[in-house]
Amino acid sequence: MIRSIRVLGAALGGLVGIVIVTADAALFRDVPGAGAVIVAWVIAWSVLGFSLLPYLTIVPALRVVRGVQQLSTAEFVTAVIGLLLGLLMGLLLGSPLSAFEGPLGTWLPIAVSLFLGLGMVGLTVAKRQDLMVAAEAIGLVRRPDPEASGRQGDPHIVVDSSAIIDGRIAEIVESGFLFGTLVVPRFVLDEIQHIADSPDSLRRNRGRRGLEILARMQKDAPTPVVIVEDDVPEVAEVDAKLVALSKRYSRAVLTNDFNLNRVAELQGVRVLNINSLANAVKPALLPGEELRIRVIQQGKESNQGVGFLDDGTMIVVEGGARLIDTDVDVAVTRVLQTVAGRMIFAQPRQD
Repeated sequence: MIRSIRVLGAALGGLVGIVIVTADAALFRDVPGAGAVIVAWVIAWSVLGFSLLPYLTIVPALRVVRGVQQLSTAEFVTAVIGLLLGLLMGLLLGSPLSAFEGPLGTWLPIAVSLFLGLGMVGLTVAKRQDLMVAAEAIGLVRRPDPEASGRQGDPHIVVDSSAIIDGRIAEIVESGFLFGTLVVPRFVLDEIQHIADSPDSLRRNRGRRGLEILARMQKDAPTPVVIVEDDVPEVAEVDAKLVALSKRYSRAVLTNDFNLNRVAELQGVRVLNINSLANAVKPALLPGEELRIRVIQQGKESNQGVGFLDDGTMIVVEGGARLIDTDVDVAVTRVLQTVAGRMIFAQPRQD
């Protein structure tokens, strides 16, 4: 495209040079070697047209197109309305200005129209928010209800800082088990940033890991992650803010916080607890199944040994105190589900 414009510019430049020479025959009459000078003159005009025409046509047009593409719908509509108002004002003012004699009466109305048109475009775009409020006040437009819009379409799950700092949320999101959009309020992000700036090294590392996890999910995760500026200024507690925001969206919150879990459930908000998910996906073991574990420490009761599965499930081995630091084949005797997780009791297998 640019190459074609340059070729056209070279042709137009050469044509301009020829027209100038033809119109003023005496221009190079007394110049020695007039023929060579005229050829050089035409070539110079061709080079000038070849170089300048893209910057006078296609380059400004592309900039205008890019600028329009970057405008939001509200900005584009207000810009068009502003342009029409400016041109209308220029037309009204141009009628009396055209009464001036000479070039002033020809060019002054055009200049005024351009000035008012472009000025009104900038003014309406800059004041678009105030114009939208005024249009809403007189009933021309109606903004959607944020609570109703939040419940439409994909679910919007509000995320707590505890779930982000935990880190397992990244693998869960990448696995595709979460459907919808994860919403991280600005005050949750500020809370993680405050933890990352803590003088305590452990808290500081946890906060930094949370920020890294959040950046990783925003970049690579299949589930969209958005940061919202929504707040509940009349509520001071972070947990209460999260519950209130979740009611505005899809009435769902993702957390690891036990207290937030209970408060949200009492107010009818669905809770996605990562710890509960981790316990739910642990392999189910039935009495009589056999395992091979390593007993690593003594249990609370006398003569008990304790080992762990790869997922962290505790195995209490009856009579395993004497088997510490050894690999043992055991048979499951009973399984207990506690608040802290699943606990399995077993006995060494008798050969």
